[in-house]
Amino acid sequence: MTEQASWRAVAAATGAGDRARAEAGVRLAHRRAGLREPERIVWTRSPLEAVRLLSGASAKDGGEALPATGAGVRDAVRNRPVAAERARLHTRLGPTGWSDHWRATGADLWETTRPLIDRVRTGIVEALAPADREEETGIRLLLLDAVLGQHDAAWLSAFDAAPGLDGLAEVARTAGWWWPYENVAVVAERPVELHRDEAGRLDRGDGPALAYADGFALHAWRGLPVPGAFLDRLGALTAAEIREEENAELRRVMLEFYGYDRYLEESGAKPVHRDETGVLWRTALPGDEDVVMVEVVNSTPEPDGTSRTYWLRVPPTTTTAREGVAWTFGLNAEAYEPLRQT
Repeated sequence: MTEQASWRAVAAATGAGDRARAEAGVRLAHRRAGLREPERIVWTRSPLEAVRLLSGASAKDGGEALPATGAGVRDAVRNRPVAAERARLHTRLGPTGWSDHWRATGADLWETTRPLIDRVRTGIVEALAPADREEETGIRLLLLDAVLGQHDAAWLSAFDAAPGLDGLAEVARTAGWWWPYENVAVVAERPVELHRDEAGRLDRGDGPALAYADGFALHAWRGLPVPGAFLDRLGALTAAEIREEENAELRRVMLEFYGYDRYLEESGAKPVHRDETGVLWRTALPGDEDVVMVEVVNSTPEPDGTSRTYWLRVPPTTTTAREGVAWTFGLNAEAYEPLRQT
């Protein structure tokens, strides 16, 4: 496995890691920063549980109270050494060389990991401070104290084997987010489930796309955040329910799950144009753009002699079947002259 593939596996790892290794990494990261080791390392089942503990919410509910943590040391433990290594590489490689190095190592991984980080932060704020702006500010400040553990994999991939980052790398390989303070470090376990689509977006239609052992979970359909209860409805959808859904984004999820072709058939859609390329169908959606699709038949028969029908969603401004098929190839109707339909 290449170093880049190894770090991609770190970012996507689920399940319990090696606590002894993670704790050794925490202590090493403190020493590398010129700090004394934390007196105590506390484990939590998720970043949400960690923030509840740090905010004092757990103690208010009769749970554990942390001892005095001391000041946050994220800047010394993570920010400064990462910035120093980036500056060193930038000086050695030059601006173009650094840019090439970043593209070859961490760039793609960061593009899929950054949205996940943002979703976790948003989920924590929504769970702990749904309507209190002052409390929300405190939660966001606590989130800024976090080192991202496995979700720092993109940067650690770019700086792999840098001696000053070995403690951070060890924690990343064995744990999730963690909070370094002068006296205490709070470390969260990795998630127990992670489901993504081929583009790397959170995606699952029958449960949480990201879930932790304490029940903290995020639901998503092809990257779009959705309520868990919403997904429970998808298996019994009707065309009428789709039309009546007021949230346009959720309605699009419902349409994708239900199938545009099935929706057209059951909603009484009418063909509005027909030519040698296919049939253009259109149906209105209240409060949203029309659903417009081209029905095309594969001219190459299947092994059993049948011809397969495909449905292509096209822009609502489409007026002819040829225009719609051409759009799927990035062409205008005049430029689309297929030698053979497929």
